Amino acid sequence: MSLSFAPVERIAGADDAGLLVLVDHASNALPSEYGSLGLPASELERHIGYDIGARAVGVGLARHFGAPALMTTFSRLLIDPNRGDDDPTLIMRLSDGAVVPGNATVDDDERERRLARFWRPYHAAITHQIDRMMDSGRVPVIFSMHSYTPIWRGVPRPWHCAVLWDSDARLPRPLIDGLRADPLIVCGDNEPYDGALRNDTMFRHGTSRGLAHAIVEVRQDLIADAAGVDVWVRRLAGVLHVALADPALRQVQNHGSRTGPVTLG
Repeated sequence: MSLSFAPVERIAGADDAGLLVLVDHASNALPSEYGSLGLPASELERHIGYDIGARAVGVGLARHFGAPALMTTFSRLLIDPNRGDDDPTLIMRLSDGAVVPGNATVDDDERERRLARFWRPYHAAITHQIDRMMDSGRVPVIFSMHSYTPIWRGVPRPWHCAVLWDSDARLPRPLIDGLRADPLIVCGDNEPYDGALRNDTMFRHGTSRGLAHAIVEVRQDLIADAAGVDVWVRRLAGVLHVALADPALRQVQNHGSRTGPVTLG
């Protein structure tokens, strides 16, 4: 068992930076004892294995703002950190047409093992970092970086990027407005995905703590190389600078959630 496999990557930043960057699906790596989960390497390189380009953009933004960042080091196919621990899609047996042999016989014991080794340490690290930032005297804003495949089930997606959110519009609204100010950018507002996901990362650490937060998704073909990453780091940094200037983002508020009552694991 590769106990040396650390589930969380940290980028150092100031606790009073006012911004925490998260990348839930930063890596397609797997601990050695899991092999490739029975998949060919080509499947792990697809969007089902990780969010292509998201780590590079997240690191770029963290360094730009001098802000801390936390990122997973394991494939979402092992266990998905952006799902509640009671979510049936926490460990996927089938993902975008790919059967995952290494997940076919996961029982309760193995599920608990993956929760304990990978999922819980990531969320504990986020909680700890937020606590440190709150103790600094400056309330942090949470920015979660994701990416999505340009074609889904044979249908091209027209959006260059998207902002996903639940019920707290303090950060999403200026991000959407800023991105849409560029006539060449098509920015989705809770599309192609909806940001109100029961017990996801943003609910656990944003909504439940009253902190301003948003998920930003960028189409993967636009950030698949260094040049594209640089373009999007600069673009997102620009709209973030404007958004973060609003003092309303530094207030702890209880907006509730469109997902209804939840039980946190």
